[in-house]
Amino acid sequence: MTISLRMNDKEEALIREYAKAKNISVSSLFRESVLEKIEDEIDIELYDKAMAEHLKEDQSISFEDMMNELDIEA
Repeated sequence: MTISLRMNDKEEALIREYAKAKNISVSSLFRESVLEKIEDEIDIELYDKAMAEHLKEDQSISFEDMMNELDIEA
């Protein structure tokens, strides 16, 4: 698949120099950056869902209570 982007000369130069400094192709830079962005957003969505569930049925206990429950002296 080929995707084209429009950018000005300064943006292109910055991207090319960054890719060169990282010793990767511009194509790899874009691919990795976009996939990382997508993964980050998925992780945030999963965290938000998990936190919402946790807040619905919070079963947290304090450290001291956990130690007592496990019969461990702190």
